[in-house]
Amino acid sequence: MKIYVDNDAMPRPLKEVLFKVAMREKVETVFVAAFAQNVPYSEYIQSVAAGTSFNGADDWIAERVSSGDLVITADIPLADRAISAGAEVLNTKGEFFTPANIKNALAMRELMEELRITGEVTGGPPPFSDRQRINFINALNRFLARKKNR
Repeated sequence: MKIYVDNDAMPRPLKEVLFKVAMREKVETVFVAAFAQNVPYSEYIQSVAAGTSFNGADDWIAERVSSGDLVITADIPLADRAISAGAEVLNTKGEFFTPANIKNALAMRELMEELRITGEVTGGPPPFSDRQRINFINALNRFLARKKNR
């Protein structure tokens, strides 16, 4: 099992959590972004520069992810691709995307994009919160415990 992190828009508090988890659990964790990021030195942590092409990091992850891996992303199209490859997907709010909910998430994303284009909706998501950080940590720990018990 590997953990792939869509690192382009990953909140800093979650990066810190993931660094600690990678070393504690001894699980290979790959942080993928347009440019290489500074990560702690560890045999379990690596940073990958996927290039600046549109969706470069998403494509890099989607080409390598496989069944049993975990992808951490807020990007719904990447989540859909990862689920199709058999991976599990956790978003930055601590919620898992699943085959049962990903299509609804894609449809909602498209609707919101259309509303933004027409000016019906402005602004972005609310700031990252401590509650989201706690939810993320709890969900990640549940996932890792489930993997250990298999």
